[in-house]
Amino acid sequence: MTESALNTPDLKDLEEDELWDLINDNRHAISLGVRPCLLIPYLRQARVLTDLDEDEILTCLKLSNRSMRTSHMLDLLRVQGRNGAMALLESLMIHYPTLYTQITGRQPSTEPSGFSGLIKYTELTEYLVRAVSGMQTELQEARHEAARLRARCSELEGKLGQAQQNIEEFSQMQGEHARLRSHLAGLHRDWLKQKDEMCDLYVRYTTAVEEKSASSIHNRELHLQVYQLQCELRKAQKETDLQRQRSLKNISLSDTQQLKEEINALRAKLLEAEKFSPARQDILAQDLEEARDRRSELAEEVGRLSEESERLQQEKEELLEEKDCLALEVEKLTVDCEMYQHKSALFQSQLGEVQAERDRAYLSRDEAQAQTARSLAEKDTLRGQLMELQEKVFTMNVFSRQREERQKSRDRKFSWESSRDSSSECPPCSSPARVRLRRMDALHPECFHLYDTSEFTDEGISSVCSSQVEPPCYESLRRRELHFPSSNDSSQELMDDSSLSILDLDNDFVFINEDVDEPRLSASLPCPITKRSPSDSFSRASVPPFLVRARPQALRITGRVVTISVHGEMLLNQLQVIGGNKTGVFVYHVTEGSSAHSAGISHGTQILQLKYEREQRTVRMVLEDTTMEEALWALGQVQGPCHITLRPSQDAYENLLQQLKSGEVISGDSFYVRVNMTLAGDIAGSLAVRCNDIVHVKNTHYGNDGSWWASLVHACQLMDLKSGTLPNYYRAQRLLIRAIEDMTYPRKTHRKVERAVAHEKRRAVRIVSTGQQSRNPLWVSVEDDKCNCSVPRRCVTLMPYTLVTPHYPPICRPVLLFPTILGRILHKRLTEQEGYQLCESELLMASEHAVRMQKGEILEECDSKTHRCYTMQGVDKIMKRGTHCVLPLGLDCVRRLHRAEIFPIIIFIMSTERSIRRLRHKLRQNSLTESQVLECSSSEEPLLDKLPCLYRSILPDSWHDSATLVDTLKTVVTEEQNKIVWVESDLW
Repeated sequence: MTESALNTPDLKDLEEDELWDLINDNRHAISLGVRPCLLIPYLRQARVLTDLDEDEILTCLKLSNRSMRTSHMLDLLRVQGRNGAMALLESLMIHYPTLYTQITGRQPSTEPSGFSGLIKYTELTEYLVRAVSGMQTELQEARHEAARLRARCSELEGKLGQAQQNIEEFSQMQGEHARLRSHLAGLHRDWLKQKDEMCDLYVRYTTAVEEKSASSIHNRELHLQVYQLQCELRKAQKETDLQRQRSLKNISLSDTQQLKEEINALRAKLLEAEKFSPARQDILAQDLEEARDRRSELAEEVGRLSEESERLQQEKEELLEEKDCLALEVEKLTVDCEMYQHKSALFQSQLGEVQAERDRAYLSRDEAQAQTARSLAEKDTLRGQLMELQEKVFTMNVFSRQREERQKSRDRKFSWESSRDSSSECPPCSSPARVRLRRMDALHPECFHLYDTSEFTDEGISSVCSSQVEPPCYESLRRRELHFPSSNDSSQELMDDSSLSILDLDNDFVFINEDVDEPRLSASLPCPITKRSPSDSFSRASVPPFLVRARPQALRITGRVVTISVHGEMLLNQLQVIGGNKTGVFVYHVTEGSSAHSAGISHGTQILQLKYEREQRTVRMVLEDTTMEEALWALGQVQGPCHITLRPSQDAYENLLQQLKSGEVISGDSFYVRVNMTLAGDIAGSLAVRCNDIVHVKNTHYGNDGSWWASLVHACQLMDLKSGTLPNYYRAQRLLIRAIEDMTYPRKTHRKVERAVAHEKRRAVRIVSTGQQSRNPLWVSVEDDKCNCSVPRRCVTLMPYTLVTPHYPPICRPVLLFPTILGRILHKRLTEQEGYQLCESELLMASEHAVRMQKGEILEECDSKTHRCYTMQGVDKIMKRGTHCVLPLGLDCVRRLHRAEIFPIIIFIMSTERSIRRLRHKLRQNSLTESQVLECSSSEEPLLDKLPCLYRSILPDSWHDSATLVDTLKTVVTEEQNKIVWVESDLW
């Protein structure tokens, strides 16, 4: 290990990109294992970070965890270039030696020769002493903390034992509670049984009472019958006596005897009726005793029920007492709720007052800004008037000198060319050149009538030239001297009085120098100056340096960026735009009388940015390189006041108009996308595309139905083929979701049809989702001022289209065969053919292995112990021979090859049970089974869709044995070699 560290090249000899490649390869480990607060002092000492950077890293609310802060620190150091990388590695060598060894492959050393020299030797020694003392202090603190934690641990162990005892007691109490509950349940069941028995007794008692009442009723009925019989008997006796008296004389002895017998029978019946039989009397007596016994039992039961009712009455009283307590608590809670409501009302009122104060502050701020704007306008108006007066004075002087010249030589005619010839003859003016009134970053006074509500900015001068009412400070003057060295010495930089520069005052004011000759002036102007008439020409010797109004062919400053405030209600009704992501978005037409027209927006200016407020947040939309669809959507989002950043670009605008008129282009849009789904051209004019087709989008606003105008691209040439309409990104995304739903819930089809379209269904959709990346031209760039714009926004969504860029590969590209198990069998057969060679692994020394690992030149390791691996140099060596390099590697090497601008041919052999049987003999020779090949194929096929490039599939029916499969592979390699390689940005 020591020899490898000694043989590793010094970090000072590495370039900036190599150093940052080492850091980026281990970025994940750095973000997880490094604390920024430890490295920042050294980085501050090395002057690669400022105090503002430190505050942003440590206190930014958007950086919610340590990994985000560390990643942001790496982004800031990346801006510093090589010094940032060296300072980061040296700080890791001091504070994280293990991580430093992992990144660089070198052992950490605190010798001064091991540092890059960003910090002086004395400062480095002091920092190392402070770092060592700080580490010792941290070690002591860590030991104290460990002792405290051990004491805390013992205390917690005691508490844990106590808690376990409490748990045991609690378990015992739970057991006792369960036993008591079971006993209570048993008592409750007994009480229910007794209650049921009481109910039965009560029923029986009521039945006995009813029987008693029935028996008494029956007795009364019997007594009534006896009474009726007695009445009938008396009546019968009376009738008998009457008949006896009437028939005493005529009744014979036989009849008398018969009547007597009847009377005796009736008397016997009467006695029987008056007297009960002994059996019946016994039955009645027994029933009476039973009724008395039941009555006594029922009385006892009634006593028990009365006791139960008393107990229930007591429970009722206890429940009423609990109810009263709960009512008191409810009253207390009601009072507390009313108090909190009162407090919330007070808070709301105070919040309203604060909002009113805020509104008043906003109004006062707006009034102050308006007053400042008025002051600036008045100031500029006065300056404009002063310049006009001085211009008139100089014009009068010119005419007076011209009259003097005419008196001397009347035949001479003055023009711009004659003045140039006379400049060499006329001696320079003897009077010393005086410093004239000059203004930097000035605007014509008439512009303020058009831009009363406008805001002008210049990216190059806004930080230097003052736009305030107050005079510039010393620091502002110093910055002006740095940025405008031509204004330091007016006597050396002003042009001669005879020289004249013609400028467009409607667009800007610039300086006219004196001591510069005309060739230098003409070389500095981008457009030529034409000849003037004698009435418009001036003498070079008579005209002092000043700002002169522009003529038709004047100099235009197209680099100025202007921000204008416009009331953007229905902004699309005020402006018409043309262009796209390739040419930029330009204003084509402005509605007269609109707020945009009154603000001074004219056709031919490029729209760079929109800025407006929405839901109390400032939203900024960058339109510099957006598509036409994006620009129209962004302009349609503006509802209210907005700030539009414009840049005059008349040449580009006229070039775009000429191309549109000649038919060379149909819009300013032009980009290439990879289609991730199959779209059938059902509608007339629509373009039918398949999954993984490359499409050239020429117009993103074709019609009003959300369609793009695109063309298919030739596979071998950058040439457009069939053209038609495509659904835009939003419509295609919905179609993609619908296609996924159809694949998830397939319909029942016939087996033959299902077999015919099985392959097409497999390639109908390619699932691609976005990760954390930079802005994509397919979506509008909307930025919020409250967010950290240095961190790319994360957007996870399905992508029907992905942006791709064309690459033109060299003569022979490497070849990768998948699935890997089947590729191992075919590698030897393919390398036996002419023009193919198998890439062999190399045995590297430990030091060489570390160096190549740092540079990212190792594709895959065969054995980490012996350092045998496949390298980028081995692939490049075979390619330079004009031979296809067959790589026995996996999918992980594809992205490494792309970094080195090497684009392999990826071939996937689709496998089925029927096709694998054709290679059964080859599989047995390599100790493989058919199930292993099918499993490898099903596991690797989804990973191929995640590659940033296209791959070629070979159908199972296109070959019959190993020989025909090799011939098919050769044909596919030849076809793919002639094609353009389309690579998309790596989304994973």
